[in-house]
Amino acid sequence: MNLKTIGYAVGITILAAACNKYRTQVNENGLKYQLFDHDDDARKAKLGDIMSFHLVLKNGADSTLRDTYKEGTPVKMVLQAPPFKGSFEEGLAMLATGDSAKFMINADTLFAKMMQPLPPMIKKGSELTFTVKVLSVLTSEEFQKQQSESGVKQKTVDAKIIEDYLAKNNLKGKAQKTASGLYYIPEVEGAGPNPTQGDNVKAFYSGQFLDGKEFDSNKGKEPLQLTIGAGMVIPGWEEGLMLMKKGGKGTLIIPSGLAYGPETYGPIPGNSVLKFEMELIDFSKGQAPQPGAPAGPPTR
Repeated sequence: MNLKTIGYAVGITILAAACNKYRTQVNENGLKYQLFDHDDDARKAKLGDIMSFHLVLKNGADSTLRDTYKEGTPVKMVLQAPPFKGSFEEGLAMLATGDSAKFMINADTLFAKMMQPLPPMIKKGSELTFTVKVLSVLTSEEFQKQQSESGVKQKTVDAKIIEDYLAKNNLKGKAQKTASGLYYIPEVEGAGPNPTQGDNVKAFYSGQFLDGKEFDSNKGKEPLQLTIGAGMVIPGWEEGLMLMKKGGKGTLIIPSGLAYGPETYGPIPGNSVLKFEMELIDFSKGQAPQPGAPAGPPTR
């Protein structure tokens, strides 16, 4: 065999391996998939592990329904038992850190299992494609430790951001700092007592980034009504409202740990320090939350 023949044979072998690597396969439960990158020796996800991955979701017409690369934040989810044979979760369980793959799921089956009608952009009988790149696989304990360590670091970063903002805007002498790292800048004092845990408050607000860009507001609308301590809003709001009096106006500068944390929330990127212009319209006494009662996730 001459060198030319050897080179041709090697080329054919490489091409065959590449074709096999990207070919569409079907597992015993009918899940169609393509593996792009896979390491047999890497750590695979187990039920209960937290997976972090980028996802590009497309419909049968190849239109993108979601792209976490463009969103800037990967998906984080607990790997649960597959809800049906050939599900997306079944595909995720095949993967390890660093793996990438595409899973093809029948749209009719998926939405039937979800007990939801097909949305207009998804045709009956079509397939949804889930293209995934796994960034990490962590146990619950590892994830909590990572979050705790990241939170400590981010708290220092946020403190520097706020100090610089206050100095730049000549607000250092006006801002009141609490033990949690929240800052309150009073504008109108208001009168009477401060609301406490369990009280029902009415407030106007305008939420902004530190560059002044507004992302949410109810000014000119109905006042927001909420119960302090019920977990209806972010922790920075609950603490901040208890610093105000009826009729009071002021600005809250909220570090990310007291706002939405490391996750993207609507137009708010992860780890964002936020500014809220607040007006406490009124409040009435309520029943204090029971010790140890769960406070739901922050919603605003």
